[in-house]
Amino acid sequence: MLTTTAPVIEEGFIPFAYQGETHQTYYKLFGSLEDRTRPPVVVVHGGPGISHDYLLPLADLAQQSYPVILYDQIGNARSTHLPHKPPSFWTIDLFLDELENLLAHFSVEDEYHIVGHSWGAMMGSEFIVRRRPAGLRRFVVSDAPAAVSDWGKSFKELLAKFPQDVKDAIARGFEDQEEYWNALMKVYVVHGCRAKPFPKDLEYSLLQVYGKDADRTVDEAPILSRWTIVDRLHLIEVPTLVINGRYDIAQDFVMKPYDDNIPNSRWITFENSSHTPFWEEREGYMEVVGSFLAEWNGA
Repeated sequence: MLTTTAPVIEEGFIPFAYQGETHQTYYKLFGSLEDRTRPPVVVVHGGPGISHDYLLPLADLAQQSYPVILYDQIGNARSTHLPHKPPSFWTIDLFLDELENLLAHFSVEDEYHIVGHSWGAMMGSEFIVRRRPAGLRRFVVSDAPAAVSDWGKSFKELLAKFPQDVKDAIARGFEDQEEYWNALMKVYVVHGCRAKPFPKDLEYSLLQVYGKDADRTVDEAPILSRWTIVDRLHLIEVPTLVINGRYDIAQDFVMKPYDDNIPNSRWITFENSSHTPFWEEREGYMEVVGSFLAEWNGA
């Protein structure tokens, strides 16, 4: 069900009341919610701490008649920044509340899909397990660990193959921001995004955390300290598509718990991709995701 006209694009801010304060969640909507013929797709970005921009290829799904909603999570990019909040403020439930608020704002909570990437898929998994959303029809887990320890193990394993100067710069962290960024990019062009040239939207999103003047409040919060959802994945009953790339930081052993433990799941690996197959094999990614979403009998 392809459309021939370019989708309408709307952007703005959604008031988000939390703990007695009102913050602003930035969103971008592709397509129309008013006369939709298919459920909207809510796209949840990674990090924690980056922005929606690198996921803009997912707007391609609007050409298949799916309205697509992207947003910047609180504390990130265009949404309200809260650098003075203590680490304890930044919890998974904060971000789940924000997601529920977004769904209610658009009045789509009765019927929608979620595509989560990296941290966004981890968050989406928690959303399903903790909130039991009745209106969620399909869930896409893209390039994400089910246990943060597996992510660390994978990154360490892949980093070991790089020259010593890259490993040393990564180990030193933000002692030298420019050196760290340059080293990180040497890793990312192999395991983060193999598309050439490196997408500007992805660079922008990464600079929200790794840039010279970045607000690293969310990135530095202990949101994912010792996090795992492996022992709760069986509680995800919604049909789920698991995706990774052959050169992904989310290697097969990182992704496997999703496919093993979610009862109604399937898994596809994009052979010419790393952590962002929606850039590296864009057409194929949209075809696979769009076909999976269309399997819902109400689509």
